[in-house]
Amino acid sequence: METPSENPLITRKGYEQLQQELDHLWRVERPETTRKVAWAASLGDRSENADYQYNKKRLREIDRRVRYLRKCLENLKIVDYSPQQEGRVFFGATVEIESEEGRQLTLKIAYYDEIFGRKDVISIDSPMARALLKKQVGDEALVKTEAATTYWYINEIRYES
Repeated sequence: METPSENPLITRKGYEQLQQELDHLWRVERPETTRKVAWAASLGDRSENADYQYNKKRLREIDRRVRYLRKCLENLKIVDYSPQQEGRVFFGATVEIESEEGRQLTLKIAYYDEIFGRKDVISIDSPMARALLKKQVGDEALVKTEAATTYWYINEIRYES
C-alpha cells in the first residue's frame, strides 16, 4: 500500500505528471482492461480463465491507483519557485552536496510520489532533506539515520524557475 507524504507539497512538474498518470489510467488503461474482462467473461467458465483472472486483478490495481491519485491530487499544494528561496535550501531545490570523505551527490528535494525510479530525487520527509532544509552554500548538514551519522557540505543550490 502506498504511503502519502507527511508534507502535501509538490512541484508543478510532479503535479502535472500525476495528473497525466491519472488521465491515462482513467481514459486509456481502465476502458481497455474493462473490455478485456468483458471479453474473457463471455468465454464461459471464469474460474479457470487466466485472461479473466489477470484482467480483473489489473482492473482492481487500476481502480486502487485512481482512487489514490484523486485523493492525493485534491490535497496537494503546488510549490512554485520564488526568488525569496534563493540562497537557501527549500522544497524544490536541487542541491549539490559533498561528504567528509569527498563523495558528491546532486539531489532534488521533492514530493513522495516524485522519487520513484529516480536516484537524484529525495522525499521532503527523508532525513537528508530535513537536514538540508534552510541551509546555505558552505553550510554543514548533519544527517542522522539508523545506519550512520554523516556530515554533508552544501556546494551549490539551484531552483528550476
